Amino acid sequence: MAAGVRLKMPPLPTEDKKRTAQRALLHRILTGEGRASADHRLRAFNNADVPEPLSALLHKVAARPTQVTEADFAATGASGFSEDEIFELVICAAVGQATRQYEAGLAALAEAIGSGNGG
Repeated sequence: MAAGVRLKMPPLPTEDKKRTAQRALLHRILTGEGRASADHRLRAFNNADVPEPLSALLHKVAARPTQVTEADFAATGASGFSEDEIFELVICAAVGQATRQYEAGLAALAEAIGSGNGG
């Protein structure tokens, strides 16, 4: 870089594109059209108050995804959930876990830099 040349950072956008995309994703999977009820999708997203055997599958998806087996899907299907419902609920559980991790990371970053602003 030439002596005396100073780079100027562009202004930050007023709306964070990642947050906007995340909100759109959450809105779509939780309230958009789907085979699973909005209530089941929200419960799956929160990984809470979900009936068995769906609960076992979604907990694995959120906490131990490498341990999910075909038997987990078969048991959930045998309990009355369609393949489409299971697919939607697995997506909600995975996005819910990713969202919790993302928010925790932003909070830790904000605390580390002392801004108190996670977003």
